[in-house]
Amino acid sequence: GFSHRLAKIRQMTGYGQDGEFRGPLKPMVFSISEGEEKTNQVIFQFKTNTPNGKFQLSGETDNIFHINPDGILYYTGILDREKRAVHNLQVEVLDASGKLVEGPFPITIEVKDINDNRPVFLQTRYNGTVRQNSRPGKPFMYVNATDRDDPTTLHAKLFYRIAIQLPKIKDVMYFQINNQTGGISLTLEGSKELDPFKNDRYDLVVSVMDMGGQSDNSFSDTASVDIIVEENIWKAPGLVTIKENSTEPHPLKITQVRWNEPGAHYFLYEKEKLPRFPFSIDQDGIIYATEPLDREEKDSYVFYAAVKDENARLIARPLEIQVEITDINDNPPVCPSLVTVFEVQENEKIGSNIGVFQAHDMDQQGTTNSFLQYEIVEQSPLLPSEGLFLIQKVSAVIQLAKGSLRKQDVSQYHLKVEFRGYFKTICHVIVNVIDINDQIPIFEKNSYGNLTINEDAAVGTTILTIQATDADEPFTGSSKILYNIVEGDPNRKLVIETDPITNAGYVKINKPLDFETEPMYNLVIKAENPEPLVKEVHYNESSYAHFFLKVSDVNEPPVFSRALYQAQVLENADINTKLIMVNATDPEGLPVSYSLSGDTQGWLRIDGVTGEIFTMKHLDREAAKNYQVKVIATEKGRSFLTSSVYFHLTLMDVNDNPPRLVKDYTGFFFCYPLKAKGSVIFEATDDDQPPHRGFDFTFSLGSEPLKYDWELSKINGTHAQLSTKHTNFEERVYQVYVKINDGGNPPLENTVSFPVTMCTCVDGRCYQPADTMPGMPTLGMAIGTLLTTFIVIGVILTVTFICLKKKNNENKANSKLAQSPESDPLRT
Repeated sequence: GFSHRLAKIRQMTGYGQDGEFRGPLKPMVFSISEGEEKTNQVIFQFKTNTPNGKFQLSGETDNIFHINPDGILYYTGILDREKRAVHNLQVEVLDASGKLVEGPFPITIEVKDINDNRPVFLQTRYNGTVRQNSRPGKPFMYVNATDRDDPTTLHAKLFYRIAIQLPKIKDVMYFQINNQTGGISLTLEGSKELDPFKNDRYDLVVSVMDMGGQSDNSFSDTASVDIIVEENIWKAPGLVTIKENSTEPHPLKITQVRWNEPGAHYFLYEKEKLPRFPFSIDQDGIIYATEPLDREEKDSYVFYAAVKDENARLIARPLEIQVEITDINDNPPVCPSLVTVFEVQENEKIGSNIGVFQAHDMDQQGTTNSFLQYEIVEQSPLLPSEGLFLIQKVSAVIQLAKGSLRKQDVSQYHLKVEFRGYFKTICHVIVNVIDINDQIPIFEKNSYGNLTINEDAAVGTTILTIQATDADEPFTGSSKILYNIVEGDPNRKLVIETDPITNAGYVKINKPLDFETEPMYNLVIKAENPEPLVKEVHYNESSYAHFFLKVSDVNEPPVFSRALYQAQVLENADINTKLIMVNATDPEGLPVSYSLSGDTQGWLRIDGVTGEIFTMKHLDREAAKNYQVKVIATEKGRSFLTSSVYFHLTLMDVNDNPPRLVKDYTGFFFCYPLKAKGSVIFEATDDDQPPHRGFDFTFSLGSEPLKYDWELSKINGTHAQLSTKHTNFEERVYQVYVKINDGGNPPLENTVSFPVTMCTCVDGRCYQPADTMPGMPTLGMAIGTLLTTFIVIGVILTVTFICLKKKNNENKANSKLAQSPESDPLRT
């Protein structure tokens, strides 16, 4: 019986909130695990001081909880937390007469959860859609499961995962699931690769586990997910057209872009910087024109539409938006100028084209908006008759409509041309009747004799003035004269310019003359008009003239074959190494001698006859990497004219300088006594040209004994670190020798040294008392020196004072002797 169970109670962990299994009646809370079937399972034994008191139980017993009259609370059956998580009971005590003497007191039974419920999906099959190129990681659908266990425990903590993806192309997962929320999204690969035209459907098997998916004893459930892949709608809308100068209310919707998912933020960016940007976009992706646009101001626009997430990050490639402004007929045609002038010869035939009168319309070309028709609506004067001219309605070609014109009758006609489209415009045209070219130019003389000029005459020099006349109407194309050299100047060394007023011709030098190549010219000149002659008239000998030009020789300096001579050589080249040969020739054929100028280093010599340049001393790239001298060529035999050219010599480096320290390192010290190992860093360099990748020196200690106290480590190609190997150093100066090798070809090595001082430190600085420093006097010596100095200065000052006083007295005596008695001052 119960006595046995009470004994067993004492062995249990305890249900009571105080850790006891018996006690007085008072409010109490007990926790009992669900799921296990029990028979007369004792919970607690209440005690009372009432003689023959009897305990009684009420409340949410569910016929599971019971109490014996002697106060033993127990339960029989199975507790189920999912049916009732808390049982609220009341216990009271009655005396022998049935009268309530204690209580009722609340007794709370909390049913502890066990993992006795499996998670269950709310649906066995889910359906979802996703657009290609959607953002990876952003859920496009959710699956949900429930678990009846206590949600505050691990028993109901659910864990989602994708068990199967079909098809699984190249064993790559295109979908992922948030293991806590059940949100399904694309992976990065899925965002790139999903294509509804290749595969528009995917099937997933999704599982859910309780216990957070961490226990082998967890329960699970599965569900099917059918996903349809839809085409990406984030696409450029194609060419957008807007009518110019629209009268509709603005902003005016012109197109729309849409992202694959809701909640995106849209922005516009200019492709070209404009004074004002006449477009905007709202958060539905609708793009507006914010003002009327003028095609004649700008006929097209290109800009970008971008989409960003809630964190203002771009989530897709911006789309290029192209907008074309379509034309309306809103511009009247304009005249090509205030007055358009044409010329017609007086003997032109009927139907001859006089000119093309082309008006301009700013509306779009090739459309009806810019199509014009032309008509002559007025002619003045009407002599010899009206309708002398006509204009082609479409091509605007003005033609002569009636018989030949006579300049003697009318020299100028005024026409009004009307052109019509949607608008009408009238323009003014003047037609000048010009004389026909029936007179040839005639030279005032056909021979201009002989002319001599020096070959060094400057280009542009006028050497001769020629004159021809033309009897046609002045200042027209029929009377203007052009002069051309038709024989004797194949290289166009000469040119003839015409005076626009007098028609005189100025023969000028067009290119430098050269006696050695062309000493003389036999020139034939033709005078002609820019306007063609009438058919029955031809140029004859009257339009030709000639003269003979002789070029006289001028002594010229030698000419080098190059404007600059260059060579390069290794800096260790042998003496008398040939570097280059320069060459200069004298235009008159005289011999040339060579010399050098500016050879500041005295490195070079030149063969005065051949022009060969040699080394004369050892070169040094470190003294001058690029060396320049002037080569002088001197004409021999006449006036000794000279010319010069520069010779550039580039010295190529050879490894002829050993490495060295970059500076004098005299300040290395360690505080004595050393408490720990220390180190210092030094740098090396080389006067030779650095290799492409920089210097790469090797460092080593200069002698074996140094290795007992020091160690050397390389930091990089130019820096090394010297470290102490122990702390047992004396307080003195140590001289450290280091070998530095440049690894060149041939390799050069140098042994350098620097002092390292072990000294007492004050405030982190090396301190040495003055009397211990070499060359420094002691305190006594310093005081003695100062006293001696003061005594010497005192003696010098005393002697100087005595001498000055004696000299002053002598001057006063001499002064008295020189004065008259009347000049003595009165004394009192």
